[in-house]
Amino acid sequence: MVTGRPLFPGATVEEQLHFIFRLLGTPTEETWPGIGANAEFRAQKYPRYPGEELRQHAARLDQDGADLLGQLLQFEGRRRLPAAEAMGHAFFRSLGPRVSALPDTTSIFALKEIQLQKEPGLRSAPLPPTGSSSFRVLDTEF
Repeated sequence: MVTGRPLFPGATVEEQLHFIFRLLGTPTEETWPGIGANAEFRAQKYPRYPGEELRQHAARLDQDGADLLGQLLQFEGRRRLPAAEAMGHAFFRSLGPRVSALPDTTSIFALKEIQLQKEPGLRSAPLPPTGSSSFRVLDTEF
């Protein structure tokens, strides 16, 4: 969402997996215990991609954003950061404490202190450019 385009834009399952493995690295027993025993995975003979820096693909993420994304993009579900814990991550602190208290069915934009905005210097653009921040906190006093 931060880039405004899919992170893994594959048109087929095979292509999608190659995009995932290029970015995160091809799964190994260390990153996904038991994957070597999966006959379908072994049969595909995927290239050994080393993985890339997440911020190369989402340059507008700060270090907290890249850390959160990295914790969410884990192959093995047990290693993935649960959603409830993700909401407490430092990446969301700038939005203020009321965001985490919102019901699941309520948008963060229901809070008056959070509004969409165009990126500074691009006032004539109808939408923020791909990957730009599209919201800001107006007031952190609650």
